Amino acid sequence: MTSASWHARISCGRDTGAGFLVTERHVLTCAHVVARSRTDTVTVSFAHGTEGQVPARVVAQGGWDGRETDPGDLAVLELGRPVPMRPAEFAAPSDAYGDPPRRLLAYGFPKRSEEGTLAEYRATADQLIAGEWVQLEAWAAHGQPLVPGFSGAAVTLADTGRVVGMVSAAARDPAVRNGRMLPAQVMARYWPRLGELIPTPGYGREDKERLLQLIEAVSGGKGSVGGEGGAGSLECRPDGLYLDAVGPLGPPLPPHGFGSLWDAAWYLLSEVPDTAAVTRFSARLADFVEDARLRAALRSWPSRAGDEGPGGTNPVRRSAAPAWSPILVEIADSGSGDGRFMVEVSVYNGRHRRLVGSRTLPVERVRPYALERIDEAYRELEPDARELIAFVLPRRRLNTDVAGWQRSADDDSPLGSFAPVVVLDLERRRSGALQHKLVQKWRHLDARSAARLHRIGCSATGQNPVRLTVGLRQGAVDMVGFGTPPRVNGTLRLFGASLNAAVPVLLWPRSGCRGGPSHEDCRGAEFLDRLAEHLTDLPPVELPSYIHELREEAHASDAPERHWAHDLALLWEDPRCLPDPDGYRHSPVG
Repeated sequence: MTSASWHARISCGRDTGAGFLVTERHVLTCAHVVARSRTDTVTVSFAHGTEGQVPARVVAQGGWDGRETDPGDLAVLELGRPVPMRPAEFAAPSDAYGDPPRRLLAYGFPKRSEEGTLAEYRATADQLIAGEWVQLEAWAAHGQPLVPGFSGAAVTLADTGRVVGMVSAAARDPAVRNGRMLPAQVMARYWPRLGELIPTPGYGREDKERLLQLIEAVSGGKGSVGGEGGAGSLECRPDGLYLDAVGPLGPPLPPHGFGSLWDAAWYLLSEVPDTAAVTRFSARLADFVEDARLRAALRSWPSRAGDEGPGGTNPVRRSAAPAWSPILVEIADSGSGDGRFMVEVSVYNGRHRRLVGSRTLPVERVRPYALERIDEAYRELEPDARELIAFVLPRRRLNTDVAGWQRSADDDSPLGSFAPVVVLDLERRRSGALQHKLVQKWRHLDARSAARLHRIGCSATGQNPVRLTVGLRQGAVDMVGFGTPPRVNGTLRLFGASLNAAVPVLLWPRSGCRGGPSHEDCRGAEFLDRLAEHLTDLPPVELPSYIHELREEAHASDAPERHWAHDLALLWEDPRCLPDPDGYRHSPVG
């Protein structure tokens, strides 16, 4: 270990302890060393230094309350003037442990040792006791024990001199040669600025500094967390955000949970092996922030100009843009029976899926929330991406006019005239067997230039659903066109039969005929004739684009009669461009 002048002796009245310099103006020590700082003067002097005694004041504490077992035994001292010596450097949190054990050194100032002295120790294990400290045991049966005067001393790696923690207590019995270390990552819970100095896998100092600034902006009210699922809800609490970030198979909550957003973020940075978990935390937090700029900054963290990924690495990009870059909007009953819906919006770039927002909402909030998050999802798309807005809806709500939703508060035009809009059946999307059959179907469709249309007219509502399912499978049908919307039980059953046959494309008019015995010349028959005329010679993979053009044409038409496709609905499902990773299927905090 090289000579380190940043080791400090702390004096507070008659009490003496140790500390260490972490910036040119800040020294860390134990809170109990400066417990009398309100009445007694605090001074700092440095090992091997010529600065003499430098006055200091306590500017932050970890909340230690005076008892030996109290957590947060940390104090941050601000020096009366900058000092010229180089501050301590930190090791990664895991570097304190190993097999064989790492030799650790502490530089303390016991009585009658003005120059200070070294003690050799090692960490018993990496397990946190009481969620706060690590047990130290003597490296050998002889040598300097931890005694008063070592409290606040930096615990360093003997071979590199880098800091892994701070001595917070010694055994009361001198014959028991052990003590306690507050690990560096635990100290950063109480003084967030310290997190910038501690190495963490995948993220550099600037990344952590930026995340801390964003979280402080949220906590300080600049981007106030509010609305449905706001700060008072289970979803937005640090514990819930943590669970959402690690997923159901990730590390459990620490025993005492998290006291703040930064506590949870720092734990993800420093103690969770999955380096992507903290980006999911940031994106999830964004969903509860009202300020659009702050929301976008949280969602894009840690990206900066020219720096797209953790630690300054650029993400791997596909060599060619996929056929579609979907924006997926899943709307499902919450299951609570109170008329609330789980709304989840995510966006794909290639096979990578990024969550944009997830919230449980009353029915009147579903549309504005979904439209707002769809707008934000566009920020994640490549400039040359072909967007596809795909709504996943419960089967009984497939006739919802999502394509007709007003695009935004400032744009009255329908969403379906702005971009290709399709719907998917929620039940079928959750079926592994039907998704497998759909993939097989699309492999055959890729080899053909046109799709085969099966017509189900208005008068066919009495058809046997089971026979229809089996017949559609045997007939290798690619598309089913309905002359009547799925608003009555007969048509709903035939819709279900077509979905169970793994038909990739269903089309229907959202309004019009309700079915019956005699409908030779009704609007439903005309609608099916137009479908056959316009779509059956087209490649199925391009149907969302063609339907979008038809919707544009219908909404732009000033003819006295409504365009035949003004309320055309399209169910189009290709699992290959809409993979469904388990990580977002159900939010653990939803």
